[in-house]
Amino acid sequence: MTTTLPLGATVTARVPASSANLGPGFDTLGIALGLYDEIRVTITSSGLGIHVEGEGADDVPWGPAHLVVRAIERGLEAAGVWADGLDVLCKNVIPHSRGLGSSASAVVGGLAAANALAAKVDPSLALTPAQLVQLSSEFEGHPDNASASVLGGAVVSWSEPASASVTQRHYSAVRLQVHPDIHVVALVPSERSSTSHTRGLLPELVAHRDAAFNVSRGALAVVALTQRPDLLMPATEDLLHQGQRASALPSATKWISALRQRGIAAVLSGAGPTVLALCTQQFPPELKEQAESEGIRVLELEVADGVCAS
Repeated sequence: MTTTLPLGATVTARVPASSANLGPGFDTLGIALGLYDEIRVTITSSGLGIHVEGEGADDVPWGPAHLVVRAIERGLEAAGVWADGLDVLCKNVIPHSRGLGSSASAVVGGLAAANALAAKVDPSLALTPAQLVQLSSEFEGHPDNASASVLGGAVVSWSEPASASVTQRHYSAVRLQVHPDIHVVALVPSERSSTSHTRGLLPELVAHRDAAFNVSRGALAVVALTQRPDLLMPATEDLLHQGQRASALPSATKWISALRQRGIAAVLSGAGPTVLALCTQQFPPELKEQAESEGIRVLELEVADGVCAS
């Protein structure tokens, strides 16, 4: 039996940004970043009201097609509750189309808000973190960004069976506790990048030696992130996707090379164009100044916990 949510019930979800791949961990490694969108949802008597502030306010649809609204509706359905009407306010801080998981954060935030509304009525209706990973990954088609925003920290994520469609796969993730010496710096340019375009640059087949190389580096990345940050440089090497995207991302490619020459473990954040630096020392002030002179925002970010809603 479906439970109708009470008029006036309100929740607010705070959801972190994320970065995926982290070099060798294509579509599997991710990390939650201390840059947050906020979503407030109130139950009304009928209809849909949506308001968007900040990033993407002029670009995203203000209606039922909005990704947050779709996620809220999916979360309410999964929890077995019904809302006669919704008023949704999105306060967006996470840059869009920059490789910082903005779409995954929108989905996770909407699902978490729905989950918190259901729990207000009956705590037994609340979805588990594993269910939130599953539902959010079905939207995304891969679990690296979504699971990072759900669980926080760094994550290793996977899906099975590989042959199934994205909505028929079972998605899972495990949180890794990031070593306290590691902090993150994101170099965020003004230009945007299309994930579908940069994915289209990747070949269908890769050489066995390149696949073996990335398997070794992906395993090493887990060790480096959790126990041995001194291994971050070799642990973030990649042969499967960053070089293949270089022609479409010349600025990011230049900065990754420049930072790595200075001994900083820099990688492409997701599909780019943001560059993520995994640091154990202070980010060099002269490099920050140079990046900012090129119109790049340099953000020093904490490794974040997962989404919260109340």
